[in-house]
Amino acid sequence: MATDEELIAAVASGDGRGLEELCRRYERPLYQFIARHTGGRDVEDLYQETWLRVVGAARRFDPGRRFSTWLFQIAVNLCRDWRRRPPLEPVDPAAADARAGAPAATDAALDARRLLAALPEAQRSAVILRYYHDLPEEEVAAILGCPRGTVKSRLHHAMRRLLELARP
Repeated sequence: MATDEELIAAVASGDGRGLEELCRRYERPLYQFIARHTGGRDVEDLYQETWLRVVGAARRFDPGRRFSTWLFQIAVNLCRDWRRRPPLEPVDPAAADARAGAPAATDAALDARRLLAALPEAQRSAVILRYYHDLPEEEVAAILGCPRGTVKSRLHHAMRRLLELARP
């Protein structure tokens, strides 16, 4: 089985099968990341735009890096840009959950979404990558383009803020 890095090299050379395999491998985690980051809005558009950017930049991919880190960096940047413009579609959390392969949202899940949406963008990204996608702090730092200590600080402040927000 080809590595992600071999597949992106195939994409760079015009092989569509490489892209199909990468999309298959990362469909669910990428879709879930975007859905969590945006609260379920404009997920399809951002998901597709992420893959368009991957294809467009495939020739510039540094084979010394991990593909997953690069992919999520693209998604983080698109989500950051998205927050600066008005939403393209109404919020439909149930549809986002269904597409992401998640069970129907419970009250607790909706509360978690609300709390997550209340965090500043940098903290929200760190929390989603670290705790929802179970990435090590070093990889979160690489994706977000900051030192590991900054990630630790963002996570610490995010947890304090979430506890404050969750108190009755």
